Amino acid sequence: MNDFNGEENPWPPRSDDDYRQEAVILLGEELADLMSRVRLVVLDADGVLTPGNLVYGPSGEALKEFHSHDGLGLVLARLVGIKRAVLTGRNSNIVERRCRELRFDAIKLGRFDKVEALKEILDETGCRAAETLYMGDDLIDLPAMYEVGCAVSVPAAPQELRDASCYVTTREGGLGAVREVLDLIMKSAGIFGQALVRLQKKESQPTQAEISSDVEKETWQ
Repeated sequence: MNDFNGEENPWPPRSDDDYRQEAVILLGEELADLMSRVRLVVLDADGVLTPGNLVYGPSGEALKEFHSHDGLGLVLARLVGIKRAVLTGRNSNIVERRCRELRFDAIKLGRFDKVEALKEILDETGCRAAETLYMGDDLIDLPAMYEVGCAVSVPAAPQELRDASCYVTTREGGLGAVREVLDLIMKSAGIFGQALVRLQKKESQPTQAEISSDVEKETWQ
C-alpha cells in the first residue's frame, strides 16, 4: 500500500501488541484480560444495534436504523472466530434480515425469557457463559447480564444496568456502540490486526448483502 510519495504504508497500521496495549491503557489490565476471553457476543437489538426509536407505519413497524461501523465490526469479529447472536424481546423482520445479512450464529426474536434464550444460544454456539459478553440497554436485559462473564451497557441505559456492567460504552446504542465493544474485544485479545489482514483477502471480504440492505429487498417486505 503506497502513499503519494510512493512509500509503503503498513497494514495493519499497528501491531497486535500495540493494539493490546491501547486496550490495556483504556480498560486496565484486569478488564482487558476479561474481554480477551470473550468468544461469544450477545446483543439486544433496540437501543444496542439500533438507536432504539420505534418507527411505525400503517402496516406496523416501518423502519429501523443501523450503523455501518457496527456492521463492519461484526464482520471483523466473524473473521477471527468470535460468534455473534441477537436476543431481543421484539419480533422484527428488519432485525432478522440485518442479522442474517451479517451471518449471525444465533437469532432469538420475541424472547422476554432472556435467561432461557441465552441458554439456548450457548447450546447452539457451543460457548460457555464465562466466555460470553452480553450487551443490553434496559431492565429486561439485566437477568441475562448476570449470567455471563462480561456485561456491557450503553450510556442511555438505566443506572441498574450501568452498575451491573463491566463496561459502559462511550458511543450510544445504534451509533457505533457495538463497534466500540468489538474493537476492544479484538484488541484486548491481540487479534485486531489479524482481522484487518483477513479483511483484505478477497475470500474474506463482506458480500454485497452484508454491506447493502438494497439486495433482494422484495423478499423482506
